[in-house]
Amino acid sequence: MTTLGLVPAKQGKAVFLRKGETIEIINTHGNQVLDTWAYNAHDVTEHMSMEHTRSVNSTIYANAGDLFSSNRRRPMLRFRKDTSPGKHDTLLCACNKELYTELGCKEYHRNCEDNLREALKEFYLTPPSTPSPFNLFMNVITGVDGEILRSPPAAKAGDSVELVAEMDVLMVFSSCPQDIKPVNGPACTPSDMHYRVLPPGTPT
Repeated sequence: MTTLGLVPAKQGKAVFLRKGETIEIINTHGNQVLDTWAYNAHDVTEHMSMEHTRSVNSTIYANAGDLFSSNRRRPMLRFRKDTSPGKHDTLLCACNKELYTELGCKEYHRNCEDNLREALKEFYLTPPSTPSPFNLFMNVITGVDGEILRSPPAAKAGDSVELVAEMDVLMVFSSCPQDIKPVNGPACTPSDMHYRVLPPGTPT
């Protein structure tokens, strides 16, 4: 059995994937949102782009079988498998320190944008900007008039997704630190997430 990796609650983690490898991402306790980025492992200026992905797939939703495109419209990841109810967000930005100031925090609050930068420091990289993430397990619904409605995640403990690398990539994850709004469930308590890297050819 492949060893489980950890994305600690409120923290970030970067993971290198070779082309053809699969990463299984596990919502260990349920209810947790995981901001997710991918960068070309050989050129940090090329990154997974939600706006290009929506354009290529002609949908705001993310479903098993979809391809995630880079800002150069090249395939970066393939969404291979989803055991969750399939509620994932491609619309919203990562939380940052300014958001928590707006929410009334007087002291520094951990946030996904800083988690991204901290995680990439392990690889001695500094991203030139913060791309919009793929918000795994985030339950966002668009209303009839275009309003964005944020609901608690529908994922249960043990639900997972699998993403296949279409090129060598650096994946970056942030176990979202949001503990003021019920983005991570009614208890507003961020939790650990886990992942497993699977070799090419691993059956679904």
